[in-house]
Amino acid sequence: MGRTCSRKDSVTTSDYPDRVVRQPAAPLTGQTSLDDLGTPLSGVTFVVVDLETTGTSASRSRITEIGAVRVRGGRIVDEYTTLVDPGVLIPANITLLTGITQSMVATAPPIGKVLPDLLGFLTADPGSVLVAHNAPFDIGFLKAACEREGLEWPEPPVVDTLRLARALLPVPQVRNHRLGTLAAFFGTSVTPDHRALEDARATVEVLNGLIARLAPMGITGLEELRAVTRPATRAQRARRHLADGLPESPGVYVFTDARGQSLYVGKSKNLRRRVASYFTAAESRRRIREMAGLVHAVTPIVCTTELEASVRELRIIAERKPPFNRRSRNPENARWVRLTTEAYPRLSVVRAVRDEAPHIGPYGSARDADAAKEALLHALPLRQCTHTFAPPERVVARCVLAQLGRCGAPCDGTEPLDAYTVHAEAARTAMTTDPSVVVDALTDSIRALAAQLRYEEAASLRDRLVAFLRGARRAQRLRALSVVPHLVASRPGKTGWETIVVRHGRLAAGAVLTPGTEPTAFLNSLTATAERVPAGIGPVPNATAEEGELILDWLTTPGTRLVEIEGEWTCPLRSAEAHTRMTHWAHGRDPAQ
Repeated sequence: MGRTCSRKDSVTTSDYPDRVVRQPAAPLTGQTSLDDLGTPLSGVTFVVVDLETTGTSASRSRITEIGAVRVRGGRIVDEYTTLVDPGVLIPANITLLTGITQSMVATAPPIGKVLPDLLGFLTADPGSVLVAHNAPFDIGFLKAACEREGLEWPEPPVVDTLRLARALLPVPQVRNHRLGTLAAFFGTSVTPDHRALEDARATVEVLNGLIARLAPMGITGLEELRAVTRPATRAQRARRHLADGLPESPGVYVFTDARGQSLYVGKSKNLRRRVASYFTAAESRRRIREMAGLVHAVTPIVCTTELEASVRELRIIAERKPPFNRRSRNPENARWVRLTTEAYPRLSVVRAVRDEAPHIGPYGSARDADAAKEALLHALPLRQCTHTFAPPERVVARCVLAQLGRCGAPCDGTEPLDAYTVHAEAARTAMTTDPSVVVDALTDSIRALAAQLRYEEAASLRDRLVAFLRGARRAQRLRALSVVPHLVASRPGKTGWETIVVRHGRLAAGAVLTPGTEPTAFLNSLTATAERVPAGIGPVPNATAEEGELILDWLTTPGTRLVEIEGEWTCPLRSAEAHTRMTHWAHGRDPAQ
């Protein structure tokens, strides 16, 4: 059998705006911010796929038949099916199960000729979603075939009807979740018979039945459908009305309990849809499901841009420390590596930047800060003792590290201060402008250790180098922005030109220049009402590092235009930014990822 196809105004960043609080009405009976949940299922194109194979191993077995059905709005609009010559013998038990014999596939095309047509069918409609029953099985075979044929797998979004059925139809509502059992449960017009096209058609009807069961739970979007792992709890369903009337705008939402205490803070491009998702089966996080049962009200804070929403979220979380937020609650606990300002400078790990001494970081843990410090000490003979310098005889008597031979620095005071200053200046340069001395020293040592097959020691040095470079890069980028007194930038958005004012590394104002607005008057109003931000000390004198990095990411997005600037916004040519690829080395991924 061959292939057959059938065509059937300005805004400031005050953290205390006017609030609209949604309180519960009469009691009902019965990622981390995630991406917004809002692609309507009625507008999604599903491509339901089923395969027959010579066995269960994607690496050793081969495909014998492919069936695919394109579905839109619950209706079949196109089909694709073909037998495939597997190039190997079909086991007798597989022939008994599927009815596909060796003679049936003898004249069928090989997988190399079939795959391009199938991939074209899968990707004919942009944004198509692949559906399969036990999707990892079918996708595993298709990916393995693509790899063998040198073709790129398109990585479409995937919906697994087996996973959905397990979430929505627990045993004993159905005795198991096999395709035949589900087809009988939903009364499909097609009975699955282990032939690819018939099984794909049956899967279409099972998918429609499962989606119909999701609608009463409030799940009407693709992202919600893909997130379903188990039904919403009764407490979640009882609070679904809290999303009613919320604006479909970007902003921040604050869940509060009956006493008005903040439970959780998040942000979204669409407040109503995001808040509603917490009270459906799409919310699978155990802690957040627990939180949903405690929610008494939700406070929406509408923002003009997504950047403003992201910054407000960080500030409110840091201020209120809501118990169900895991990240960004304690920016004050960050660590920095500091080069002291003593006569014989040394490195120390501190919790705050209080002077203009060189700092790198911030680091989320003391372990990472210590690793960066060790990287510098590996490259440069800086002293490690903590006492204040005294006459040489007293220093030697008190320096335990020197006595143990663990410190190569001139701690005995015999080396002239000028000579030690060379090491200190090299550390200052590595931390603030050019890290080459550290990079060269550690990479040389890593190569030497690897050549001696001492891989664990080499990996330890690699991790220290990565920690140092990440902290240096972070501090240098933030420092470059924090010294700029005033910066205005703009980039095109959905409703106009999104425009922000940044002062000393802090978001001071944001608004959207809509068509028809006079640009000069708009700009004058925006800058006049923007927050006044004083100069400060260190890389982040007026904001958290996370806020500074959000702003930097926004400013460096292609299409962003610089409108006004006072001072200079520059980074050293040979800064840690030049070694970005190394910061991803330990994790085996490209910087673009």
